[in-house]
Amino acid sequence: MKILIVRHGDPDYKNDSLTEKGWREAEYLSEMLCRQDSENTYYYTSPYGRARDTASLTLQKLGRQAEVLPWLKEFDYFIWRPDDTEKKRIPWDWLPQDWTQEPRFYQEEHWTENELMAEGDVGEAYRKVTDAFDELLARHGYRREGRCYRVEKPNHDTIVLFCHFGVESVLLSHLWGVSPMPVWHGFCAQTSSVTTLVTEERREGIASIRMLAFGDTSHLYVHDEPPAFAARFCECYGDDTRHD
Repeated sequence: MKILIVRHGDPDYKNDSLTEKGWREAEYLSEMLCRQDSENTYYYTSPYGRARDTASLTLQKLGRQAEVLPWLKEFDYFIWRPDDTEKKRIPWDWLPQDWTQEPRFYQEEHWTENELMAEGDVGEAYRKVTDAFDELLARHGYRREGRCYRVEKPNHDTIVLFCHFGVESVLLSHLWGVSPMPVWHGFCAQTSSVTTLVTEERREGIASIRMLAFGDTSHLYVHDEPPAFAARFCECYGDDTRHD
């Protein structure tokens, strides 16, 4: 089985849609995804407009529909972070000098024990997402047992998930058995990028899930379209690009 995790195109957050550039990204993305479509390809999308709009061009060309999964929405639960005492913020995008000082953030079993995370019930939100993800994989024949998946129905299905960077990092951390904090802060899936995962059944009935590519934007480069800067921060503080 193959899993494609697709981040939405360049976002118009105000209208929960795509910018003009985002629509171009979605068009170039659709060319690539349409070439991979088969009768064994299944499409799922976040309920948020920017993800559904990104999926729409692919689905229209194929005459297909996507199932909307509420848990694929952005992981936008809110907590009090040390960098802002006036309003709650998402539990990622912390300043490096803050989150890296907490040893528990590097530990799979303990990152939710941080007082700010615990107060915001982030651990419970994380478990709801990862449990729902495992239920989807079980629907496609792979049921989680420990760190691996029991193969109940071996297949070559392709699952395409149109979603968001925050929740993508949650799914990857769950598959890898690590805290999501280093994933949220150490990786950047640019807009319209595709992360490709496959199952490997080296012993009959026991599968693991392995990454073939992370954040692929080759569909943009073939059209001379540079990736958007969304999700990134300035390389140097004096740069005229996003700081916070």
